Amino acid sequence: MMKKTLLMVPVAALALTGCSGMSDTQQRTLSGGAIGAAAGAGIVAIAGANPIWGALGGAVVGAAGGYVYDQYEKSKQAEYNSGYQAGKKSATTPGN
Repeated sequence: MMKKTLLMVPVAALALTGCSGMSDTQQRTLSGGAIGAAAGAGIVAIAGANPIWGALGGAVVGAAGGYVYDQYEKSKQAEYNSGYQAGKKSATTPGN
């Protein structure tokens, strides 16, 4: 048991540092997939079926959800930037 614990620490540290150079889209998609896999495996295990299939299905749905959420956040940011630029332009236009 002690060997497993000692092995898990460097593996977890390596996994966390491996995500540091990812884009927002990649991070959100990966996070969605991981959360979906955990939720799917847990739900299917409670139901008494094979948790591998639940994890696989949850990962697919979670990754898709993470990607869709990323696109939503990007569209929100684009709308904000568009409004900001329009407001900035109208504030500097003479006669207003």
